[in-house]
Amino acid sequence: MSALRDAIRDLPDAVFADLLESDDGYVLVVDLPGASPETTEVLAEDGRIVIEGRREKAVPDGFRYVREDRPLFLDAELPLPSDADGSGADAEMDRGVLEVRIPKRSGDGSRSIPIDETGADAPDGVDTEVNETGATDGDDA
Repeated sequence: MSALRDAIRDLPDAVFADLLESDDGYVLVVDLPGASPETTEVLAEDGRIVIEGRREKAVPDGFRYVREDRPLFLDAELPLPSDADGSGADAEMDRGVLEVRIPKRSGDGSRSIPIDETGADAPDGVDTEVNETGATDGDDA
């Protein structure tokens, strides 16, 4: 997780982010003032979270910027901790605060995989599943 903490520290100074951890997962909170769900995209890919946010702002008629310290764009790639499950992540945004919830992988990562039986010998509509002993449903193991 230190790679994620380091990446958060390396975000631009104008971006505020918090990282929380529980036994079940992580929550990444990023302040994106002026951004909305329509102007923000969050992707989980290749062991990282990619956040692209764009802030919409208007300049009142007759005014121009003398100084502008708030960036218009955020393009951040943050590595996921090794125990994080990016495929189960979800996000929500409320008043410019993005909250990304990333669950931890459960157990040892193994799961039972259903096997569909095909071919002439397979009864129609029968699914066979391999259990932990290696036997299929209906086998006398």
